Amino acid sequence: MSSLTTDKGIVHYEVYGRGKPVILLHGWLGSWGLWQETMGFLGHEYRTYALDFWGFGESGKKQSTYQVNDFVNMVDEFMEQLGITQAPLVGHSMGGTVSLSVAIQYPQRVSKVAVIGSPINGSSLAPLLKLAGYRPIGMLVHNMMGVLKLGIKLATPMITSDPEWYTMIAQDLDRTTVESFLISISSLHNTDLTNKLSTIQMPVMGIYGDKDIIVSPDQWKPLKKAVNHARIERFSKAGHFPMLDQPRQFQKTLRDFLENGSML
Repeated sequence: MSSLTTDKGIVHYEVYGRGKPVILLHGWLGSWGLWQETMGFLGHEYRTYALDFWGFGESGKKQSTYQVNDFVNMVDEFMEQLGITQAPLVGHSMGGTVSLSVAIQYPQRVSKVAVIGSPINGSSLAPLLKLAGYRPIGMLVHNMMGVLKLGIKLATPMITSDPEWYTMIAQDLDRTTVESFLISISSLHNTDLTNKLSTIQMPVMGIYGDKDIIVSPDQWKPLKKAVNHARIERFSKAGHFPMLDQPRQFQKTLRDFLENGSML
């Protein structure tokens, strides 16, 4: 376990492998643990860094540091402190939205961007996720953690085919605070990158599962429209977690992009 100190709190991260750096960013309510198999696969050729955003996993939990733009600045500061001049960013869901935002705001930091099931416009979130961003509703849901976990457990077969996912998300839920729960999803709901993506010049890939019920799987369309050189990969048997539902295809697709992700 590794960590570094910032003025907004401790950033926890895990490192595996040798070679050129690759930075992996998780989604809402998640943690670095989502990337364990991916790190094992890429670690023979790359040095992979998987971060926990502030308020999630083992990272610091200070109030008012949980908006999408806070996480964007967090990635920049992380790279600065570790001496990583430039690297590919790979982000799942909210982590992908953050990755694209870093490419827009700090283009010198990013050599390539791969996003997985990520909202380009926050209106694409499932209705229940949008509701969680409203403070009275979000606080009620967070304070009824047992009910929330039961609902997620019952919905798991519709979310992913991986039977181990529920155990992981249940552990991650226990480490989120009310503020990180509320502010991050509210900020994501209110984020719209549609009119900013055209500034991105580096290679981009979007991976979307056709069975995604968390973020509209059609979000590849605004990505491709705004970034016409973007590579789009649709996983017909996957939902919101292609890395869990179709791990071998996901790993090979990601490695191919990292190795050969030139403009299409």
